[in-house]
Amino acid sequence: MLHGYVINKCIFIEVWSRSATKTLLLMAVISPSQAFSYDVFLNFRGSDTRQGFTGYLNKALHDSGIHVFIDDEGLQSGKIITPELKEAIEKSRIAIPVLSTNYASSSFCLDELAVILDCSRRNGLLVLPVFYKVPPRHVRHQQGSYGEALARLEKRLLEEHNMENWKMALKEVAGHSGFHFEDGKEYEHKLVEKIVERVFSFINNGEERLHVADYPVGLGSQVLEIRKLLDARKNDASVNMIGIHGMGGVGKSTLARAVYNLITDQFEGSCFLQNVREESNKHGLKHLQSIILSQVLGMKEINLASEQQGISIIKNRLKRKKVLLILDDVDQHKQLQGIAGSSDWFGPGSIVIITTRDKQLLASHEVKTTHEMKELNKEDALKLLKFKAFKNGEVYPSYTEVLDQVVTYASGIPLALEVIGSNLFGKSVQEWESAIKQYKRIPNNQIREILEVSFDSLGEEEKSVFLDIACCFKGYKLWEIEEKLCALYDNCMKYHIGVLIEKSLIKISHDERVTFHDLIEDMGKKIDHQQSPREPGKRRRLWLHEDIIQVLKDNSVSD
Repeated sequence: MLHGYVINKCIFIEVWSRSATKTLLLMAVISPSQAFSYDVFLNFRGSDTRQGFTGYLNKALHDSGIHVFIDDEGLQSGKIITPELKEAIEKSRIAIPVLSTNYASSSFCLDELAVILDCSRRNGLLVLPVFYKVPPRHVRHQQGSYGEALARLEKRLLEEHNMENWKMALKEVAGHSGFHFEDGKEYEHKLVEKIVERVFSFINNGEERLHVADYPVGLGSQVLEIRKLLDARKNDASVNMIGIHGMGGVGKSTLARAVYNLITDQFEGSCFLQNVREESNKHGLKHLQSIILSQVLGMKEINLASEQQGISIIKNRLKRKKVLLILDDVDQHKQLQGIAGSSDWFGPGSIVIITTRDKQLLASHEVKTTHEMKELNKEDALKLLKFKAFKNGEVYPSYTEVLDQVVTYASGIPLALEVIGSNLFGKSVQEWESAIKQYKRIPNNQIREILEVSFDSLGEEEKSVFLDIACCFKGYKLWEIEEKLCALYDNCMKYHIGVLIEKSLIKISHDERVTFHDLIEDMGKKIDHQQSPREPGKRRRLWLHEDIIQVLKDNSVSD
């Protein structure tokens, strides 16, 4: 049996058998034009709302330039879901079930709803239910007109129905964040405007999905583990805090990004707060608090006077919102206390995911649900190494032994495999063997030393450019770095940057900023610091405030 889902435009297929479960990654890149034929699929009881609410909603969506599938061609005339209807659901970004008074009287509507929810689980289809003149609890618990309708269907259809599937579908759709319309409490046109705004915002924010990885091998099974942890408390209205822990470079942030992309559409507001350790050290907790408030509430600029004010505003403004908050690379308890102090800061159904190298930190914050990030198995590690070392080219049999040796020394750590593979790209078997001799001197799992082998292979000027960037320019725009350093390196800057990218020592983000893993940053700073550990004035680069102050006080800058 196959179970599939999509992460970062790559398809993960779960293959289930009696003996084992395997996750296969098909590196098929799906373009938007291939993936979606429609923006919105409308699921509704025609006799209830076609000439009224659903008709108005369809027109408003169409007038906003949103491509809608609505069954005006009699595809619902039979008793079963036609292939055309199923394909329309599969190829839609969003499904809007309009749950009206007589909706549950239609076995066809219920079958269609079951297909929609199956697509939501498999492909991340966003489901936005509209509870139209029906209390959500009646849908969830099959009460009122819904209970009566299902009882009639049960008598009429006898053995031919899927009653349990329908009940499960109604319970599940009631758990999705949507819209509730009650007579006398709101104008219909106002609700239509809200729905159109939500749909338009979702479609336009598609490009805000996070880049997961260039080659996300081995992620599928771990994403599935997190999904199981989330599903275990799916019907729990409380806030779910989950910790992902493991050593540096093992892929915690990558996993968190994949999960974020998969579930972010289910929340009223989301925020992926990356590099908490680094950003809190540089800018303080109130800076991080303002980012959360800005992203979740959709406000452009929030100025906080203090961390205490930030805590107060987060608690007051988010306690009724269903939010997704991911706190990446947390290393101190005070960071959690200032950003997600307790579960009652957020609304029912919210999820907070924390990545950290420190499992004890999770325990001290009473995070009971945790997942240990596992290293890549040998098969996946080999795939990643081949991808980095040979790109999509042919791998000759003569490389088999050296590939196996590198996989052994990298110990399944993605960052190490990525850097080693990039360093050995285009090299002969003899050059691989020479590099392996260097790796053999390094104790297992000592990633920083493994990374230093790549640094040692750089030319002298490339080493200098790397140390300048690692110590002083992380997060800067590429053009800013080139402008600041061109006086030192003339017209060679672009070449040197290219070499550093090829060796996976730095990366360029979607907004043209220079980024790299904090282990690579630590390595660069350690190397620079070793040039003169006790006399900072003799170093070329100063980044610590205390070192800068000491040098200025002592007037000890060397020539």
